[in-house]
Amino acid sequence: MSQQNDLTDYFAAPTYSREEVLASPYPVPPEAGVYGWWFKTLPADIDVSQCVHRDELVLLYVGISPSKPPAVGKASKQNIRRRVKLHYAGDASVSTLRKSLGCLLTEELGIELRRVGTSERLKFGQGETRLSEWMAENALVSWVTHPEPWLLEDELIETQDLPLNIDGAANPFTPVLRATRRGAVARARALPVVP
Repeated sequence: MSQQNDLTDYFAAPTYSREEVLASPYPVPPEAGVYGWWFKTLPADIDVSQCVHRDELVLLYVGISPSKPPAVGKASKQNIRRRVKLHYAGDASVSTLRKSLGCLLTEELGIELRRVGTSERLKFGQGETRLSEWMAENALVSWVTHPEPWLLEDELIETQDLPLNIDGAANPFTPVLRATRRGAVARARALPVVP
């Protein structure tokens, strides 16, 4: 399949809500692939004029699972089902997307990134529930299976404006997002650990 066909399939893939993704049987296949996060409401003042728009949604983030295999060592056994479920129902310590959204929505949702428990992982604590509720109302996910998802992800990051992607992405919002995340992490490290 050509890369152009891959992109066409990716942009045409149906979107699913949090409720649909977490329902049994799970609609997300336990396979390698590329997923995209589409938003009804923006989590910040982001210029989305160059982003992909569809059905009153805007594509702000793409991700893959598994990641590209290392030159040395074992390849990840992750799949898109596990990754999508972690984004919708995990916490900021296991989801870059949740961490970014939570940092951007700190004031709106009344949440704060903190070091939690003996592991001191960075999470939004009780605020993770509010973040999940916000995602349930405003974020939908789509996906396509792909045997080498990193190839399609690279193509998407190189050719599309994806404001919530911070690795490899270059758009006007990237420095704002990085600074927001750095500030939230610095504050979390300065505060006591939450039991």
